[in-house]
Amino acid sequence: MEVLLVLRLCCNCTYALLYKPIDRVTRSTLVLHDLLKHTPKDHPDFPLLQDALRISHNFLSSINEEIDPRRTAVTTPKGEARQLVKDGFLVEVSESSRKLRHVFLFTDLLLCAKMKKTSVGRHQQYECKWYIPLADLTFQTLDESDSCHSIQILPEHEIEEMKIKISLLKSEIQKEKKAPKGQNRVERLRKKMNEQESWLLLHSPTIPFRLHNKHSKSFLFLLSSDYERSEWRENIQKLQKKDLQACVLSSVELQVLTSSCFKLRTVHNIPVTSNKDDEEIAGLYGFLHVIVHSAKGFKESANLYCTLEVDSYGYFVSKAKTRVFRDTAEPQWNEEFEIELEGSQFLRILCYEKCYDKSMLNKDDNEIVDKIMGKGQVQLDPQTVQSKNWHMDVIEMNGIKVEFSMKFTSRDLSLKRTPSKKQSGVFGVKINVVTKRERSKVPYIVRQCIEEVEKRGIDEVGIYRISGVATDIQALKTAFDTNTKDILVMLSDMDINAIAGTLKLYFRELPEPLLTDRLYPAFMEGISLSDPAAKENCMMHLLRSLPDPNLMTFLTLLEHLKRVAEKEPLNKMSLHNLATVFGPTLLRPSESESTKGQNITSATDIWSHDVMAQVQVLLYYLQHPPISFAELKRNTLYFSTDV
Repeated sequence: MEVLLVLRLCCNCTYALLYKPIDRVTRSTLVLHDLLKHTPKDHPDFPLLQDALRISHNFLSSINEEIDPRRTAVTTPKGEARQLVKDGFLVEVSESSRKLRHVFLFTDLLLCAKMKKTSVGRHQQYECKWYIPLADLTFQTLDESDSCHSIQILPEHEIEEMKIKISLLKSEIQKEKKAPKGQNRVERLRKKMNEQESWLLLHSPTIPFRLHNKHSKSFLFLLSSDYERSEWRENIQKLQKKDLQACVLSSVELQVLTSSCFKLRTVHNIPVTSNKDDEEIAGLYGFLHVIVHSAKGFKESANLYCTLEVDSYGYFVSKAKTRVFRDTAEPQWNEEFEIELEGSQFLRILCYEKCYDKSMLNKDDNEIVDKIMGKGQVQLDPQTVQSKNWHMDVIEMNGIKVEFSMKFTSRDLSLKRTPSKKQSGVFGVKINVVTKRERSKVPYIVRQCIEEVEKRGIDEVGIYRISGVATDIQALKTAFDTNTKDILVMLSDMDINAIAGTLKLYFRELPEPLLTDRLYPAFMEGISLSDPAAKENCMMHLLRSLPDPNLMTFLTLLEHLKRVAEKEPLNKMSLHNLATVFGPTLLRPSESESTKGQNITSATDIWSHDVMAQVQVLLYYLQHPPISFAELKRNTLYFSTDV
């Protein structure tokens, strides 16, 4: 008994000596972080606090690196240490269906596992699905097209609908938290949100990552991010440079290794917000403006471009791409992009070398594989990016430095429409003023952009969804506002995504939405009607109630979007995708209407609450047989124009 007490005392003393200083540094780091957050940048103590925080972070990082090998290793029967290098959740395509797996990369093998179902109160356990010794692992080669799996990809509108449902659930949870006795309902809502986010995590990834066992079968994972695929590939290739021996695990060895995964894992939960505390999930909602300036550090000239990714709903998605800067070691892009954020916390930049060699065709997705030269990410700190000024930063990646600037506009500010102070241009000017001045039924800018898109952009993948370069859009905006004579030449030379972006920007900057503030509540009521005949009468009646310039412009846009959707096999833009892009722009609540709902707490909640209905309104008209202006006006004689 006395021996046990002495041992326990020794353990406590050891803990105090080893870990209490680390605990103190950890607490100090959190205090420094809070002080820095609330200290103005021009305060004399600001740089001192930054240095102190950096020193604390470096100290804690060095401690983590020292203890990491002991914490993430398991001993093999031969007495060697099998180190866990990386683990994470990936989507595997198995027997033509998607399965969420936990994948563990050790120093000598890759193990794919799934969590076993256990009864309440029992420890969770993993079940090994398969493993590949790294000595036997190869990546896809280009002549293996015969082993390609059929990858089922859901229509994009189903993904978007699920995101909207999740946003609505988040709003409900916030409301219930404030309600008395709302905790039980909060737990039910959280469970439902977890199910929906897990579904999204399973069905969103589309980027193939294929692994082969030289002596057995091949396996296919789907990832949402090229950044993530590159990380897995690089980690595996780095380990394969060592002198690895092929290993075959006995059933006992495999069981021991699989059991150890539960303690060794570094990723404990699937990356959904319902698994996190409220403080952890506070991301940014709105628009991030990013200028990719330049890059340097390349060893030789190449054809170079960058892509930008942000996280959303637990996974990363590619949002923008620069032009290819040809045959240079110091590209100067200076391109600006507007990226919509949906609870985002990180921005990733990937730098590629463009490959034009058709022999490098990837059989998985029928695209030429470009080489990733470097990649890096920055945290989107609200204190840094939410200022009115541009924040310049540098990402270092693999010896390459990419210089960029960014600033953020919150969603509540983006909802506000600011009328133009001068009435000579077209942006921010009432549509009836523009058509009267031009003596036209539809504004010139709408007609020209539509004509150009139909001439050379109707087959473009992601037309109207992929962001155009903001500087190009700004140049076109200025040209239309000043009525530049060579506007047609500019349009013919400009990137088609910039022209599509200019059209979207025109509608977004109208002093009031195309379908008007006055009729907004009626459109919301009309789309919710369950009786088809009543809905038809109401929705047609609302169109008749629009001012003539608004109605003619809307019908012109409607027929154009239908023609775009006819090319869906090529451009991947369905009627639902187009309704998702344009609905919230053409139909939006006025500021007075937005503030009526007192139970809705923020602009983000307002957006979540209304956007599904806005999409449904436009989709209703897109799916409707052709609507004639003359026929609508003829029928006006038989209906009241009061709404």
